[in-house]
Amino acid sequence: MTLKSITQRDEQELRAARFAMRLSLAVGVLMLLGKTTAYYVTGSAAILSDFAESVVHVIAVAFAAFSLRLSTKPAAPTFLYGYERITFFSAGFEGAMIIVAAIWILVEAVEKWIAGLPLEHLGPGALLLLGAGLLNAWLGWYLLRIGKRSHSLILEADGKHVLTDCYTSFGVVAGLGLVMLTGWKPFDPLVAIAIAINILWSGGRLAWRSAVGLLDYSDPDTGRRIREKLDAICNELGMNYHGVRYRTTGYREIIEVHLLFPHNTPVGEAHRLATLLEERLPRELRKPAEVITHLESLEDHEDVHSTEHYTGKPE
Repeated sequence: MTLKSITQRDEQELRAARFAMRLSLAVGVLMLLGKTTAYYVTGSAAILSDFAESVVHVIAVAFAAFSLRLSTKPAAPTFLYGYERITFFSAGFEGAMIIVAAIWILVEAVEKWIAGLPLEHLGPGALLLLGAGLLNAWLGWYLLRIGKRSHSLILEADGKHVLTDCYTSFGVVAGLGLVMLTGWKPFDPLVAIAIAINILWSGGRLAWRSAVGLLDYSDPDTGRRIREKLDAICNELGMNYHGVRYRTTGYREIIEVHLLFPHNTPVGEAHRLATLLEERLPRELRKPAEVITHLESLEDHEDVHSTEHYTGKPE
């Protein structure tokens, strides 16, 4: 695959990601309007919980859309590594907003239960939410597919949030159905509380993923795949390696590796082989990656790295 074809593919995926984010924001606003109508028609605490989740979703998607645009900007003199790590702030912000919504839902559900449960027109409200849930199910699947294809944590986080909203809607519909079947109104706040707990768990997971990303967590499965590809490429090119380190920006992998060459290898040849590896490894991994290599002598690299030999002072 040529560099030109890779660039064209990246541009296509970027356009698809931006379109998916705009679509998510538009559908989020539409869902918010529909759930607002359903809540005012029914007065249901469960529908209120779904409405609150949608408010959070619209705010989070707006920030995610900004983050996606910023993350694709080129590096600047004051941001030499670019803006890709805004991805983790976006996921963390979305997680925090979900947690706030869950706590608010819990408080509102308990207050409504204590104050009484004047429910009415449950049938139309349930139908509105069922339609919203089906639309969100499709949108969540679409966002996850585009997010995984373009390696965008922002889109994946948004897709998971949309699916959470979908599950919330289906849960509310089930709760309202139980109220209509049994006539027992406490099913409504109980469903709202159960939904809030589920949302709280989802928000916590997003916040945790953001935190470990900012701390440069190294995923073991990713490390295994990197080493497998390095083994194959280095064996083919006739060189050894050690000192592998890697981290993710939320969009691409940053991989550092020390390459070992016989002491008498010409610098130009070692550099040529290192460049081949830097170009091939991202293609073999089938994901965006930047590979940084460091050239070392095979015979004495351990001595050079030893603390006894290296003092940090010029000899």
